[in-house]
Amino acid sequence: MQTLRNRILLLLVIITSAANAQKQEAVSKYISEFKDLAVAEMKRTGVPAAITLAQGIHESGAGTSKLVTASNNHFGIKCKSNWTGESVKHDDDAKGECFRKYPASEDSYKDHSDFLRNGQRYAFLFSLDPTDYEGWANGLKNAGYATNPKYPQVLIKLIEDYGLQEYTFIAMGKISNENNKDEVRPEPGVIGIVPVVAPAEADKVPDAPVEKVSYPTGEFKINETKVVYVKRGTSYLSVAKQYDVDLSKIFEFNEISRTEVSDKDQLIYLQRKRKTGNNEFHIVQPGETLHFIAQQQAIRLESLLELNWLKRDEKPAVGEKLSLKSKSSSMPKLTVNENYSLIPAANKQPVN
Repeated sequence: MQTLRNRILLLLVIITSAANAQKQEAVSKYISEFKDLAVAEMKRTGVPAAITLAQGIHESGAGTSKLVTASNNHFGIKCKSNWTGESVKHDDDAKGECFRKYPASEDSYKDHSDFLRNGQRYAFLFSLDPTDYEGWANGLKNAGYATNPKYPQVLIKLIEDYGLQEYTFIAMGKISNENNKDEVRPEPGVIGIVPVVAPAEADKVPDAPVEKVSYPTGEFKINETKVVYVKRGTSYLSVAKQYDVDLSKIFEFNEISRTEVSDKDQLIYLQRKRKTGNNEFHIVQPGETLHFIAQQQAIRLESLLELNWLKRDEKPAVGEKLSLKSKSSSMPKLTVNENYSLIPAANKQPVN
């Protein structure tokens, strides 16, 4: 009897694992297909790309729902009195409700953006920071977009599990310079630029500061955020299990690439870092990267960049003061890369 029960449990585990794998594959495929649309719509209307993708994934069942198949409606938007286009009947809160039908998925994405941008009850959302996906998720629920009381948590989990915030950053020009050519920023105080770093390399943190800091053993706090200091070779999974944190959160909270073990001695945060630091500013030391500074000060990397008018691939010069609490009035001087220069060729001194 016990053997039969164990076999049934094993079968259930296998079935559940297979179902989860299929779901993850469907979601990944959906993201790959519609991420560019979400980015384009954010540039056009200001609706965060992460929110758009999360809603699309949830409302459409990652593009597999009957409503999507019948109408290209990715966001579950109902007809309402002002809708003059085609429609389909679909069972939702009530049987046979009227839902909007679109010629193509692109039309659904555009209508979703316009629905939020032009809807009076959603107007307050556009005063939020576009990177504040938690505020947007809760705001959508409060404004009546969905009746599910756990709607915000669903969106937030999708954004965090699948790294959808990346597409908001792309739309804002914080990751790819290709999408950021028209951004107006204060002039840096140095003539020189650094080359664009590929995203995979940008997440890697080189061995940095020469000056070693002594940290406590076990869990402690920096800037009111739980953190541990781990040695090189420590398994991220073991950290996640020991402190009861999802493994995906470990990578997200620390803004690092997914890998099995730590490649250096480093701080690992067990909670999301804060948007501002505990100190007013930080003086850049030799060998420090922006990621290292963000970890040392327990501040989110995107916040550090935003406060100091910086992009991910830029490197402040040693001795520069980085603001940790409020928006800096100017960019810091940048490290000059000898292969790149803003000095016109005619002004360069000849090489003897």
